[in-house]
Amino acid sequence: MMRQHYSLFTLLALLLATGLASCSSDSFKVDGKLEQLDGNMVRVAFRGDSGIVDLEVNVDDKGQFTVEGAASQPAIVTVSTRRGDPLAMMVAVNGDRLKVTGDASNATGIKVKGNKVNEEWQLFRDEHKAFYSDPNPSRLDASIEKYVREHPDDILSTILLIADYSNYTDRDKVDKLLKGIHAEARPESLASLLTSNPAGRKSKITPRLMSLTLIKHGGNFEEIKLTGHTTLITLWANPPKDRQILNQKLKGIDPDIHLLDVLAESDTLRWHKAIAGESRQHYWAPGGPLEQGIQLLGINSMPWYAVLDTTGLVIYSGPNLDTAITTATRQHQ
Repeated sequence: MMRQHYSLFTLLALLLATGLASCSSDSFKVDGKLEQLDGNMVRVAFRGDSGIVDLEVNVDDKGQFTVEGAASQPAIVTVSTRRGDPLAMMVAVNGDRLKVTGDASNATGIKVKGNKVNEEWQLFRDEHKAFYSDPNPSRLDASIEKYVREHPDDILSTILLIADYSNYTDRDKVDKLLKGIHAEARPESLASLLTSNPAGRKSKITPRLMSLTLIKHGGNFEEIKLTGHTTLITLWANPPKDRQILNQKLKGIDPDIHLLDVLAESDTLRWHKAIAGESRQHYWAPGGPLEQGIQLLGINSMPWYAVLDTTGLVIYSGPNLDTAITTATRQHQ
């Protein structure tokens, strides 16, 4: 099949020329109609001009909803159920009017229309449907790597790396793939989500987390108190190849340090198998890095680690496990 490819600038020109950009030039709009939706709300999250936006949007009795946002540069927008089950993911920029339709009980069949890049993304997913449903992500990762190398001028290459790629533990490969994409096809608003930051979080504003509300493994939402003890949080997006090494290192941690293991991706298929036999507490953040509270940690790669003192102050947030363990141990002494 012959596939058309669009750079960011070409995409915007096409939208204007075809009249798809019918929304205001300083905002985008998502219109949804989802059948079999459990509940009367959906959750919509994206990082736009005002920072990270995480909204609960009312849905009428016909499954219809509308949400408007502002993103002068392309942004990944996620739609999920109120409890965090993923429904749809799309890319939007000011001027877009996107339509989300389908059966909420079958998220893989939900369609997004309204600009060419989402249609191309949908086509890629349809062509690799078997890979997306495979619990082993290696075949999908290989397909995405091949696509990125063959289409350096296509913004879809950047989107696939951000949204559908799994092997974030190989930072050298991820950085090389990202750098191979032409500058006009990797806008900073998207590329920054994959930018490596070996030194960890360097924000001048140090966040404080008093609690997190996450889904406990085998249970429901639970509010987790993060004060009164030193806490070490491990966050991951897929089972790391070196998880046994991680577990071995964590065995040496003082038992009074609160260990919190958090899955920070939408796909839970491999979660149960990956944590089998582990004694520490396991939770799921349905919103991933955009989950309320977790978004303050400045996550830009996976796995990611954070250390909080007894008051909930984040004293380390970064990709280095050894640094996190050392920081937590010193803080606890």
